[in-house]
Amino acid sequence: MDFLSDAEPALNPFPQYERMRAAAPVFRDEQSGSWHVFRYDDVQRVLSEHATLSSRMGGDDPSETGQLFAASLITTDPPRHRQLRSLVTQAFTPKAVDALAPRFATLTEELLDRIAPTGTADLIEELAYPLPVIVIAELMGVPAEDRDRFKLWSDVIVSQTRTGAENADHRATNREMTEYFLALIEHRRREPGNDLISNLLAAEIEGRKLNVAELLGFCSLLLVAGNETTTNLIGNAVLSFTETPGTIERLLTEPSLLPQAIEEVLRYRSPVQSMYRVAAAGTKVGDTEIPVGSPLVAWIGSANRDERQFERPDQFDMDRGPTRHLAFGHGIHFCLGAPLARLEAKIALEAVLRRLPGLAVTPGASLRRMQSTIVYGVRELPVSWQGT
Repeated sequence: MDFLSDAEPALNPFPQYERMRAAAPVFRDEQSGSWHVFRYDDVQRVLSEHATLSSRMGGDDPSETGQLFAASLITTDPPRHRQLRSLVTQAFTPKAVDALAPRFATLTEELLDRIAPTGTADLIEELAYPLPVIVIAELMGVPAEDRDRFKLWSDVIVSQTRTGAENADHRATNREMTEYFLALIEHRRREPGNDLISNLLAAEIEGRKLNVAELLGFCSLLLVAGNETTTNLIGNAVLSFTETPGTIERLLTEPSLLPQAIEEVLRYRSPVQSMYRVAAAGTKVGDTEIPVGSPLVAWIGSANRDERQFERPDQFDMDRGPTRHLAFGHGIHFCLGAPLARLEAKIALEAVLRRLPGLAVTPGASLRRMQSTIVYGVRELPVSWQGT
């Protein structure tokens, strides 16, 4: 059984997840040596039991593939994780995020102004991609002319699979990102501004400032997590709404339902499908012994469709009510940017439904998944509506 055999990630991986939950809920890929975990309870444990199942990523050279994240929040354990997280928590509190709402709304309206009269567009290219890229670039104090580089870099980073394969594109992207962020950090060191990087440069943890690797880790994580998750959340929501009869009509007449509809999108088509861990000690996951040092992949996309946890898991149901989905992770690594992603998606989707009447995926459109086993979303989303 070769779970990662397809060169092109499947647009519908969920039947395969179901087969794995039934036949091999904890499965070792002989080619890569990684253990893959598919059931909800096991995934939740892998994500949260940091003492045994570590987030650490080895290596110290940020120019090597993946090592930009070596000192970031997602690849550190306590106590360092707690210290690093405390530095950026204030930037992502609900109050701080709510203060950004007017800017989100303005950007969304400006982007929709360009396409609303036309009656057709690729909604990824025209809205779901540029909106979060602009937001995260502004938070970080990145010049507007560099935004397209942000998207290109983050797409390459998330295209890395868990097979251990590396290629020239990934290595080149990591070098470019490292050089860019080092220059940006140095510029902000000389000329501080009202942005997150300047604030991080000034911050101290127990009397010590962040080192360069930690600053690079923050920049890289904010870049990738700050736009990939929200881009795919918006795209996945439109896809789910348009293919489920009556959903858009209900959301237009009962806009208060939009937040719970977004939560169902997060469960049903989780923007993040998998997370990486390594066994810091020998342990057992389910009925399977995991040797110390073993890499593990926790399949969030499978956990959120687990029939042991959710009734009718393969049905999109915005009336499902509160669920304990794992789309933003679990435990100490629960996504710090969750309030940002939720608010950004709410504002964007409310405007899309209001301004693009009769919204539907273009008939006959061929939808392709992003080239990634880590995140889930479509590369393009051709839609049509009643233009003016």
